[in-house]
Amino acid sequence: MDNLFELMEYPAPRPPPPPLRVRAADALSTYLPLLLMALLALGTWWLVRNTPLTDPTRPAAPPVHEPDYEMSEFVVQRFAPDGSLKIQIEGRRMHHYPDTDTLEIDAVRIRAVGANGRTTLASANRALANGDGSEVQLLGGAHVVREASGREPQTEFRSEFLHYFAVTERVRSHLPVTVRRGASEFRADAVEYDHLARTIDLKGRVRAIFAPPPAQP
Repeated sequence: MDNLFELMEYPAPRPPPPPLRVRAADALSTYLPLLLMALLALGTWWLVRNTPLTDPTRPAAPPVHEPDYEMSEFVVQRFAPDGSLKIQIEGRRMHHYPDTDTLEIDAVRIRAVGANGRTTLASANRALANGDGSEVQLLGGAHVVREASGREPQTEFRSEFLHYFAVTERVRSHLPVTVRRGASEFRADAVEYDHLARTIDLKGRVRAIFAPPPAQP
């Protein structure tokens, strides 16, 4: 009986459960790859959802009215295909605006040569010109002089505003203007001058001083 009692086996006691932080670390190491893949998939979905699509039919945003370059104490010249000078623009400072392709010039001086070789000079405190200088608005102390040629006398315009067209050889102003042609002088409230058409339209109140004709030999 004593020997039988000594041969009986009893189950071994269960080991205590591991601490909570150990179990948490084991679980995290097991599920971490799945969690990272899920986060990557969620991030990719968010990027696709929030990335703006390129619309080729949408027009480009218009450029803002800001200068893209400027020059100081400059001289710009443009030439005809045969190499002859067409127009020369000088000034103290120039700004170019790409949205309108215009030039803003301080203390401007212009020399333009027509198709017949006749020269026109222009100057002003400030000017607004198109990109090729063929159309210029002269502001403040505006002065345009078309030099004499043959029997045609010199023609001169003075005003606080003159709109000069180099190609079509026109001058206009909506402000009071003084026009001198040879020794004769005209004052008017506005003017339209077209050299190619050989016309000058003096508007508003007009005062004129005519020079006497030259003495016959």
